[in-house]
Amino acid sequence: MRKIVSIAFLLYAAIIFITLMFVALPFVLLFSAILPINIGKRAILTVLRAWAWLFSIFSFFWITTKNKSKVDRSKSHIYVGNHGSYLDAVAVCISIPQYFSALGKVEITKVPVFGLIYKRIVVLIDRSSKESRAQSVAALKKDIANGQSILIFAEGTMNQTEKLLADFYDGAFRIAIETQTPIIPFVMLNNRKLLPRKDPLKARPGLITTVLLPEVSVVGLSLDDVPLLKKKVYEMMEEAIMENAG
Repeated sequence: MRKIVSIAFLLYAAIIFITLMFVALPFVLLFSAILPINIGKRAILTVLRAWAWLFSIFSFFWITTKNKSKVDRSKSHIYVGNHGSYLDAVAVCISIPQYFSALGKVEITKVPVFGLIYKRIVVLIDRSSKESRAQSVAALKKDIANGQSILIFAEGTMNQTEKLLADFYDGAFRIAIETQTPIIPFVMLNNRKLLPRKDPLKARPGLITTVLLPEVSVVGLSLDDVPLLKKKVYEMMEEAIMENAG
């Protein structure tokens, strides 16, 4: 019986997701066609924030955020977060307090409807291609130079291990040092429980809490400091997850 209820809930949430995507799509296509790239991205992100709020309300996957008011919105940041669920895309739209460009896998563009929106808002990366990785880094650095914040899931993909966090890639930390842009680590709690990547049929409604952690300065650091910076951010995020477990 419990499995039947979970399947019904998952189908209900999927219908809400798809319906709202179809509502958002015309606005996304219009803004990407008539507005300059930077302004268009901001307009599209505003649409996606509205989509995320509505999905959150109607699907009963509620999102709350801690420490939003502590973020200095007058400067760019590199947001580095954990990635454990398909719900993360909804959570970051609601929780990140600044306009941002996100790094995303090119494979997602193949998803019907969502892919059309996705490729207009994220910096795409094909991790199997050295050229694509270089182009993605250049695009993110350009966004930072233009005063934009960026968002990177440092694990690179959804964490399917038993660990709280999968191993981090170097990219976010190299970009932070090369552009001297401070990092804001954040963790999303309960996301893996509400919609598990390995077993989505265990989906259930509930609350996802996003915790924005203290800003990490990179002033004066060199690329030789990447391992230590990565370790510091990893430990901050791991500790935040453990402190809020349960």
